[in-house]
Amino acid sequence: MNPTDSASLAGIAAGDLTRMVAHFTLLEPVFDTMLDVVFFVKDNEARYVLANRTLAARCGFKNSSALLGKTAEQVFPTRFGRIYTAQDKAIIASGNKLIEQLELHLYPGRQPGWCMTTKLPLRDAQGKVVGVAGISRDLQAPEGSHPAYQRLAVVARHIQENYAGPLQLPLLARQAHMSVAQIERYFHKIFHLTPRQMLIKARLDAASGLLAGDASITDIATLCGYNDHSAFTRQFKATVGMTPSQYRMLLQSSSSSS
Repeated sequence: MNPTDSASLAGIAAGDLTRMVAHFTLLEPVFDTMLDVVFFVKDNEARYVLANRTLAARCGFKNSSALLGKTAEQVFPTRFGRIYTAQDKAIIASGNKLIEQLELHLYPGRQPGWCMTTKLPLRDAQGKVVGVAGISRDLQAPEGSHPAYQRLAVVARHIQENYAGPLQLPLLARQAHMSVAQIERYFHKIFHLTPRQMLIKARLDAASGLLAGDASITDIATLCGYNDHSAFTRQFKATVGMTPSQYRMLLQSSSSSS
């Protein structure tokens, strides 16, 4: 069983929370060796009951035990810790899964980093949600040795250079001499992203840089391929965990304190 697979989480996401935590604890030595993986389990109040060393280190703690009993709001800077806690509580309240979502994570004292996040509600024998388990894996480097890499690299470069425009998969497929289905399948194998996720990443990378300047949020939305301010704000918040305005305030506060 690969402990970073969403299927592995789903297979043990039913039962008493204490028993589930005991099960996850058996895997703790494995998670502790994964420097590119953040793993945690939280109770139904979104408090950490288990966390790996990577998460603790990225939050500035020597031991993961320092996180236990705390919410993200108590661990991360308030401005976005509050947002992370709200996301956890929304999953606990709704019982919905979050599978392989592209996210930009912000840790104290670290540069923002892209990752793929999976979160699953943990249920007891009666189906009641008693907590949430989550895994975030740093976005990996492309598989340059894959036979289709050269053709797909052209597609990736087109997406990255033309992020302000719409995603035109049929056109890109013709350029790569592939079908749309082949493009989507090989793209994920090589870049660990779907073409749409790469477009989102390119747009939000550009937006993050522009937010450090003086351009208005509406102008940044247009420059990054969004038809209106609202669509840009929804996508930014879903991926980064905060609105563009909040992110700009974070950049300004970091700059003034340095």
